[in-house]
Amino acid sequence: MELPKFVIGDNTDFPDDIFIIHLEFPRFLINLKDDSVEFLEDIEEEDQTELETEMEYLITLAGEFYDREMERYENA
Repeated sequence: MELPKFVIGDNTDFPDDIFIIHLEFPRFLINLKDDSVEFLEDIEEEDQTELETEMEYLITLAGEFYDREMERYENA
């Protein structure tokens, strides 16, 4: 099975929150309520500097993904 790069999620324990989950390395989720980012795996210290620039790009892609999905939902 091929997984998508991003998925949207919610949780009944956090009814006001919407999450974007990135399923490729580095796996993380963004809480759109407060734009917080939580990594789903340990990131080695030497990888953190390299990931900072990539994370900016991935967060931009996540925002674009969310906008496209909401447009598709509204037009359905």
